Amino acid sequence: MKGNTNLIHLFFASLILFSCTPKSKQQLISNNPDSQFQHADIIIYGGTSAAITAAVEAVQSGKTVLVVSPDKYLGGLSSGGLGYTDTGNKAAIGGLSREFYHRVWLHYNNSASWVWQKQSKYGNKGQGTVAMDGENRTMWIFEPHVAEQVFEDFVAENKITVLRNEWLDRENGVVIKDRKIVSITTLSGKTFSGKMFIDATYEGDLMAAGVSYHVGREACSVYGETWNGVQADAKHHGHYFKDPIDPYKAPGKPESGLLYGISPEPITANCTDDNKIQAYCFRMCMSNHPDNRVPFPKPDKYDPAKYELLVRVFNAGWREWFNKFDIIPNRKTDTNNHGPFSSDFIGMNYDYPEASYERRKEIIKEHENYQKGLLYFVSNDQRVPEEIRKKMQNWGLAKDEFTDNGNWPHQLYIRESRRMIGKYVTTENDVLAKSEVPEPVGMGSYAMDSHNVQRYVTSDGFVQNEGDVGVEPHSPYSISYGSIVPKIEECTNLLVPVCVSSSHIAYGSIRMEPVYMILGQSAAVAAALAIDKKIALQEVPYTDLKEKLIEKGQKLSLDEL
Repeated sequence: MKGNTNLIHLFFASLILFSCTPKSKQQLISNNPDSQFQHADIIIYGGTSAAITAAVEAVQSGKTVLVVSPDKYLGGLSSGGLGYTDTGNKAAIGGLSREFYHRVWLHYNNSASWVWQKQSKYGNKGQGTVAMDGENRTMWIFEPHVAEQVFEDFVAENKITVLRNEWLDRENGVVIKDRKIVSITTLSGKTFSGKMFIDATYEGDLMAAGVSYHVGREACSVYGETWNGVQADAKHHGHYFKDPIDPYKAPGKPESGLLYGISPEPITANCTDDNKIQAYCFRMCMSNHPDNRVPFPKPDKYDPAKYELLVRVFNAGWREWFNKFDIIPNRKTDTNNHGPFSSDFIGMNYDYPEASYERRKEIIKEHENYQKGLLYFVSNDQRVPEEIRKKMQNWGLAKDEFTDNGNWPHQLYIRESRRMIGKYVTTENDVLAKSEVPEPVGMGSYAMDSHNVQRYVTSDGFVQNEGDVGVEPHSPYSISYGSIVPKIEECTNLLVPVCVSSSHIAYGSIRMEPVYMILGQSAAVAAALAIDKKIALQEVPYTDLKEKLIEKGQKLSLDEL
C-alpha cells in the first residue's frame, strides 16, 4: 500500500485520536477550525454532492464529522451547471438524495423565485417527466445557484464544519498503519485524523493513496461484458459524423496534416482495452433574457482554426446545434454536448486522473478556452450558417450565475476518472440484471452512458468519433456495498461513493449526481455502524446496515419501488 509513514504526523494524529473525549472532539471541531491538527469520527475529503449528503448523514447518525474540501463551492456538478438532472427512474431515488430535490421544489414553489419568467409558464419536462412534480413534491431541474444554496443549507442546519480550499498532500499526506488510514494532511499543513474516512471526490486522490484502482476502459473479456473497451460500431446518441467529412487541413491531402482535435493514432479492435477516458466539458448555464445575459467572451489565445471541423459539419447540412439547450427555470439552460462536434473536448483529458494539481489546472483551462472559443465562434464567425449564428446571438452567459467567476461554471464535468477495484466490481451484468447483486446500498437506473473517447481517421480516410455508448437497463438495478469499500486486505476504514468499484461501462450509469448522493449517505451510515461496533467496514453485518438504510428512506431493490 502506498502512504506516508511520517513519524511526526503519526504522533500528532495518535495523540488527538486517543486523548479526545466525545465532548472535547466536538469542541475541537467547532472552536478550532484553523487548528493544524483536528480530529473527528468521520473525515470526508471532497466537496461534491456525495460529500455533503455523507456529512449530513454522519451528523444525523450521531458522529462528529469534518469535510475537508479542495473546492470552494459545494455540490460539484449539481451546483456547477448540471441542472437538468439525469435521473432515470425517479422511484429509485430515496433518502437525502430525494430530500435535495424536495428542497429544490420548495424553492420553486415560491413565486418570488421566478425572476425572469412567470412560474405558470414553466412547463418543461425533465428526462421524460414533469420537471416540477407537485404530487411528489420534488423538482429535478434547477438553476446552479439554487442547488448550491440547498447544499449550504444542509451544512448550516447540521452545523457541519467545512474546510474549503484544502488540497490533499498527495505525495506525503496520507498516513496508513495496519490497513487503516490514520490521518491525512493537506498542502496547507493541516492534519486531520479520524476513525473512518470517505473519499467523495471525482478524482479519487485519497483512495489512490492505498487502494487498487483502474483508469481507462477494460477489455470486454475482463468482466464478461459486451459494451466495454473500444466500441467503434456504437452510434447510440447521434454524436458521430453521419456524413463523410475530410479530416485534412487541405481536403484530400494527408500531407497537409490533420485538422485540430483529430488523433493520428489508429483505432484498435472492438472490445479491446485502452487507457483513454470519455470526454469532459463544462455544462453551460445560458440565458436568452436580454436583461440577464452576457455576450459570449472571446477567450485567451482564440484560434478559429480549432473549429474548422465544425464548419465542415455545418457545410454537410447538420443543423442540430440547439438540440441540447435544455431549458431550466428563469429562461436559462443546462447546455450539454450534442452532435459530432460540440462542447466535449474529445481526447484532451487522458492524463487528468493521474495528473498533478498544476497539470489538472492546465487541463481545466484548456477546456475552458476551447469551449469559450466554440461559443464565440458560433456566435460570430461568418462561416457559421446565418440562421444558427443569428439565433446564437440571442443567447449569452447567465449574468446572475457564477457571479464571481466571470459567469463561467466553476466545475468541469469530470465524467470519469479513477475507479476503485474494491470488494465487489459492478459490471454491465449487474446493470442489465444478468447477475444478482449482493448487499445493495442504493440503486441506479440511468443508461450506461459513455461520451466519445477519441476522434480518429477511418480506414476510408474520413473523420469519425468513437466511444459514444448508451445502453438502457431493463429496470432500476441495485448497487453493492462491496462497490464502495476496498478489499479488506488493502484498507479497512475508507469508503468511496464516487470513484466506485465499477467497470468503465457500468460506471456510465452509476456516475449520476442523484446516485452519488445516495451512495454518499449510505457510506456514512456504514461508517457509523463500523465505529459503533469497532470493526472493519468490510465486517459490518449487512442485516444491520440494510435495516438502517431502509430506516433512512433508501431504496435498495425492485421490491421496494
